[in-house]
Amino acid sequence: MNNSPYFLKPASVQSVMLRVLVALLPGIAAYVWFFGAAILVQIVLASVTALAAEAVMLRLRDKPVMLFLSDGSALVTAWLIALTFPSIAPWWLTVLGTLLAIVVAKHLYGGLGQNPFNPAMVAFALMIVAYPLLMSQWPKVDATDFAGQWEAIFGSRQILDAMTMATPLDALRTVLRDPEQRAMIGGILGSKATFGNVGGRGWEWIATGYFLGGLYLLQQRIITWHMPTAFLATLFVVSGAFALYEPDRFAGPGFQLFTGGAMLAAFFIVTDPVSGATTPRGKLIFAAGVALLTWIIRTFGAYPDGIAFAVLLMNIATPLIDMYTQPPVFGHKDKRGDSP
Repeated sequence: MNNSPYFLKPASVQSVMLRVLVALLPGIAAYVWFFGAAILVQIVLASVTALAAEAVMLRLRDKPVMLFLSDGSALVTAWLIALTFPSIAPWWLTVLGTLLAIVVAKHLYGGLGQNPFNPAMVAFALMIVAYPLLMSQWPKVDATDFAGQWEAIFGSRQILDAMTMATPLDALRTVLRDPEQRAMIGGILGSKATFGNVGGRGWEWIATGYFLGGLYLLQQRIITWHMPTAFLATLFVVSGAFALYEPDRFAGPGFQLFTGGAMLAAFFIVTDPVSGATTPRGKLIFAAGVALLTWIIRTFGAYPDGIAFAVLLMNIATPLIDMYTQPPVFGHKDKRGDSP
């Protein structure tokens, strides 16, 4: 720093959350382009539910409602829930998931700054366990008829068969579970109708949008490089090593990084400052652990994308990670504070 002032005013929670929302916009724009405007309906549903639940819980806890309601944290949680749920999920599923995130995962633990688990990932994990079928009904690429999507969200579910398709991760999991189809994995991954050029068709561009938003957060110093780098590098190395060892069975790093929620997780989920590790070394360990668990669940687990479960498992380990990665106190020999 060459110029005064040398003391910078810390950014407010509202300022940070607003920039996180702005960073999500490129990915949302790509989402709308490839899958239609239903995602905007889900964002509105989740946002209204989150703000209402936040206001009620703040009132019950005798907290200043407008002060905390305007900080933007509830909106960030709502947007992440909407972006991780299927865009044509029934309205009540999004509302229920958002209520659980705000009421249970956030406020029952003490509110902003006290929750040990990522609220958006709690919502996703609970809903996919309770309603696996509804959480696996994703829209077809270019099936952007808004009237049909609106009907799927608020009306009859009979229209879903004509609008849904298996995601690339779902298709890959099906192939990996069938020994007779494993030899065909190379050809299946090369099918651009489903898998696009690198990752899932359409999803690769959404992932690119999240990547650009993540670069903006890095430039704004909202997040540090540790977690995105550790997450993406670990997922790249692990998936690349297994793809080289047995290419007919394991998907390569390009597919792993540019399909599903990998980019969203790298820049917007594992970087949660409340439920994630806080020390520099701890951030690297935390994010690498999430990436490793994500790859394991994607490849061998019962669910196509294991990011939510991976994050929640590493959230449990966060206190231990922080305890053993504390840097030494200045003027002392080690972190325990022993005199030199």
